Amino acid sequence: MPRLNAVLETALYVDDLSRAKAFYEADLGLKLLFGIQRMCAFDVGGKSVLLLFLRGGSNEPMPTPGGTIPPHDGQGPLHIGFAVAADELAAWEVRLQERSIPIESKMTWSRGGTSLYFRDPDGHLLELATPGLWAIY
Repeated sequence: MPRLNAVLETALYVDDLSRAKAFYEADLGLKLLFGIQRMCAFDVGGKSVLLLFLRGGSNEPMPTPGGTIPPHDGQGPLHIGFAVAADELAAWEVRLQERSIPIESKMTWSRGGTSLYFRDPDGHLLELATPGLWAIY
């Protein structure tokens, strides 16, 4: 069986792309890789890409010079977990407080990891997780 190596892209669907872009750039410090009217892409740790799509903006096939991207969309609050170093979690707590982003929950996992949960402007549940959450992390 051929292997899957990693999750390369993760997508969220947002109601206001400008607002979401500002949140992920200014509040979370992600670097913009690409942006157009219906979507933008961010570098996450040099290992994966976070895609933000304007909700309803990708419901039709998207022809490109290299082929056609099939339609996609999503509804409701979704979840993404970001990996962070254990020694940076306290700094993230301070950063979220400074940016007036409420921490919804803090969880200590049986393997030793800790997670902070908070929401983006579209209500998506974001998690900052330290090593020890999963057997592989």
